[in-house]
Amino acid sequence: MILSDLHVHSTWSDGKNTPEETAQEALARGVRRLGFSDHVYAPYDTDCCMKRGMREAYQREIRGLAQRYRGQMEILCGVEQDLFSEEPTEGYDYVIGAVHYLKIGDDYLTVDWKPEYLLEAARRLGDMYAAAELYYDQMSRVGEIPGCRIIAHFDLFRKLNRDGSLFDQRHPRYRAAWQKAADRLLPLGIPFEINTGAISRGYQEDPYPDGEIIAYLARRGARFVLSSDSHQKQTLLYDFARQEKRAQENGWALTEVFA
Repeated sequence: MILSDLHVHSTWSDGKNTPEETAQEALARGVRRLGFSDHVYAPYDTDCCMKRGMREAYQREIRGLAQRYRGQMEILCGVEQDLFSEEPTEGYDYVIGAVHYLKIGDDYLTVDWKPEYLLEAARRLGDMYAAAELYYDQMSRVGEIPGCRIIAHFDLFRKLNRDGSLFDQRHPRYRAAWQKAADRLLPLGIPFEINTGAISRGYQEDPYPDGEIIAYLARRGARFVLSSDSHQKQTLLYDFARQEKRAQENGWALTEVFA
C-alpha cells in the first residue's frame, strides 16, 4: 500500500491544520513520507497562498519538523507553484506545478472556486470550450516552472462541472484541448497526479484526471503519483487504497519517486 502523500496543505496557505498537527496525524496513520506543498505567494491569489516574503520561514519550519520526526517518518518541504507566480523555487525538495487561473489580459479568473468566474471567462473568450482551450494551453506549460517534479490536478477545469451543466467533457474541442496539453507534457517525463482532493471535498466522484485522461496518458508511458491534496489532516491518504487497486487493475504506473 502506498503510504506517501506529497500534496498536503497547512495553515501556511489555505489548510486548516498546522504542520505539526498534520505530522502527528500522518504518523498515527502510518504515513511513511509526508510532503508539505503549500501554495506559494501569488499577488492575484492572496486568500489561498502563503504571505509575501514567508518562503524562508516556511522552509525553516518544515525542515525543523523533518528533523524532529527523523527515524519515524520522512517529511519533505515542497510547494505548489501556480504557473503565473514569480516566486523563486529554490530551497524546496520538489515543486508541484499547477494552474488555478485563466490569465486573460491583465486579469486572473479562477477555475476552481465559483462557476461565475468560468462563465465570465467564457463570455470574454467566446464560449466555454475556448476557456477550456486556454486552460489546457496554460496547463501545457507547467513543466516550465523551475523544479517542477509533479503535475498537479491536470483537469482541474472540470471541478465545478459535476452535473455537466457548464460544458460537455466529451465534446471534440474539449478532448482536443486536453490531448494537446498532454502531448506537450508527456515527453518531459514528469509524473501526473491522481489527485483525490475533489472526491474528499465533494466536488467530483472521480479523481483528477478523469479515467479517460488517465488511460490516454498511461498508454503513452506516463507515471502517476497518488495525491490527497489534503487541506485538513483527516483527508491524508484519502481514497488511496481504492485508487491504487484501480491503477493495478488497469496497468497504470504508480510511482513514489520523483522524475
